[in-house]
Amino acid sequence: MKLREIVVEKAIITSLQSSKRDEVLGELLDALVAADAIGADRRDPYLKEALKRERKGSTGFGHGVAVPHVKASGLDRLTVAIGISDAGVDFNALDKQPVHSIFLLISPEERPEEHIDAMEAIFGNLSKDQFRRFLRQAADVKEIITLLEEADAGQSVG
Repeated sequence: MKLREIVVEKAIITSLQSSKRDEVLGELLDALVAADAIGADRRDPYLKEALKRERKGSTGFGHGVAVPHVKASGLDRLTVAIGISDAGVDFNALDKQPVHSIFLLISPEERPEEHIDAMEAIFGNLSKDQFRRFLRQAADVKEIITLLEEADAGQSVG
């Protein structure tokens, strides 16, 4: 699965406003609504599900990254928003460090294999030090898109 196919370009936020986890998730969902990737009526239910998932265990897996994810009904296609935080967000990450790069994944409940494929694509790239560094240093959406395209092409981004 290619990152470029699942990340909604209009839902990439290069400078998140909030430094609180719950508000950051709301910001990313608002971006997906604004990009017409999810219906406005689904924003709050998806936020509720994302927070429920966070209570089970943090999706901040260390190295400054988090991948909150929701399997949701009422969704036509898998969708991802990306947020970058200069200040860092407390995601209760495994390494107890602030999170700077967040990939919010929302996938159709009835297609769990797509969810797993997307998680593998996201984690596969986020596990690479150089990818994480470039992502955090990206100055604008265009640079993030280029990074995603290079990662999809298998070019040495890590």
